[in-house]
Amino acid sequence: MSARQESTPVPGAEGRRSLGLVSDCGDCFGLCCVALPFAASSDFAVDKAAGTACAQLREDFRCGIHARLRESGFPGCTVFDCFGAGQKVSRHTFGGRDWRNHPDSARTMFEVFPVMLRLHELLWYATEASELPAAVPIRAELREICAELDRLSRAEAAELLALDVPALRERVNSFLLKAGELHRAGAPRKGRDHRGADLFGARLRRADLRGASLRGACLVAADLRGADLRFADLIGADLRDADLAGADLTDTVFLTRSQLAAARGDGRTRLPPALDRPAHWN
Repeated sequence: MSARQESTPVPGAEGRRSLGLVSDCGDCFGLCCVALPFAASSDFAVDKAAGTACAQLREDFRCGIHARLRESGFPGCTVFDCFGAGQKVSRHTFGGRDWRNHPDSARTMFEVFPVMLRLHELLWYATEASELPAAVPIRAELREICAELDRLSRAEAAELLALDVPALRERVNSFLLKAGELHRAGAPRKGRDHRGADLFGARLRRADLRGASLRGACLVAADLRGADLRFADLIGADLRDADLAGADLTDTVFLTRSQLAAARGDGRTRLPPALDRPAHWN
């Protein structure tokens, strides 16, 4: 699920926009609202099975409660980001044939969407990695990976469904890990390794986390007010309800819009130039 809205271009992310990695809900057939399942929780008010349209999805593929998603019990919709996979499947893979008017394509479309989502997510990270000044030693390999991922994302549905996505992710991740290490090495101090750490509710106010590896770390509800996260690797970190008020994330790597949207921040939170401040932050 996602908030059905028009996307604003992200400053400093020209390469990602040119690759179609910025979601445009107005050019999609509401695929995240149909193809993906969700369970009743603090993120979603009800259960919904994969392949079943959300009850709030209108005939024009827009969300009927977009302006009040959080108040209606659907904060999970507001933080979801498909990295442009929705419009790629809608307009390129299926050539503008929507699942309502072409029900014979619906099942395949819904199966392709999660594959495209993974490809676009990997392409987002690989593109960022290839642009890192510290990644010069592996830039050629990263650019080859970007070209491969871009080619795969333009393949026909049958080829997409035949992809070994876990194997692809493992191969790409090895280069992302190296790029993250090269970037972290630029920090003024050796950062700590918190990879995969359980930091749920951790008291990290004003903590010096420069150059830290927080890959896959659980930072749910963590107090990161005023923390220094420059040069940290945040790929896959769970920042739901983490307090980033006054934190410095200017030189973090692999931070995404959805991670920021799931966290809390304020006007003093410093962000990388390629990311906008979430609208719901104070």
